[in-house]
Amino acid sequence: MEEYGGGDLLSEMMGSAARVVVVEDCVEAPGAFVLHLLLKRALAGGGAAAFLALAQPFTHYDRILRKMGCNLSLHRRNERLHFFELQAFPGGARDGAIADCFVRLYSEIQRVVEATRTGKNAGPFTIMIDDVSLLEVAAHGSVDNVLDFLYYCVTLTSEMNCSLVILIHEDIYAVEENMGLLLHLRHIADRVVKAAPLSTGLAADVHGQLSVVNKGTFNEQRAKAQKVWSFHFKVKENGTDFFYPGSRH
Repeated sequence: MEEYGGGDLLSEMMGSAARVVVVEDCVEAPGAFVLHLLLKRALAGGGAAAFLALAQPFTHYDRILRKMGCNLSLHRRNERLHFFELQAFPGGARDGAIADCFVRLYSEIQRVVEATRTGKNAGPFTIMIDDVSLLEVAAHGSVDNVLDFLYYCVTLTSEMNCSLVILIHEDIYAVEENMGLLLHLRHIADRVVKAAPLSTGLAADVHGQLSVVNKGTFNEQRAKAQKVWSFHFKVKENGTDFFYPGSRH
């Protein structure tokens, strides 16, 4: 059994080369804990992050991460965490104005990344979105506006050597005609992390199973076989336990 930290299963399977990470979840197995863990990891060792929060206010994340030993308020004051409160985004804009709102949002992210990356001791930078399903709602269902914004962010990861982490609720896109956004994200991702309920049903000491698909970076050959790892998880108040099926007693 491994608890999140140095040498845990998730970190081992994720590696450090991924530019674009897509986290998929569902109602039966919420994947927000993966985002919290990756945010803590992003801020460790001198790293910085831009967090686009459409799902919850800052106090929600600050309370959870504090229990995990990560002080988001301190990181925010030190300008290592750039927190975008987007619950009201795009502020009543309609039709063509929505695209302009996305352009302005991207410009703000780009400014933050560039300012951080040009620092003398610039560390790794991560852009995180919680969650892209709500970003589509904010765009009044315009998948094109959302995809344009995401592709700009993907381009930024190459230009500024940073990474992008996106949470999406897979069950919202279960119907074939609604799968466009999900399929696009799977296409651009280097890693796909999927939280799902146990195939055997509920268990008291296991909350679900996590699959990590390593698709390789854009610079690698897409024809290579994808690597897939699967393990179980249990979310605790101060972190998450990861373990292989049958290894926990």
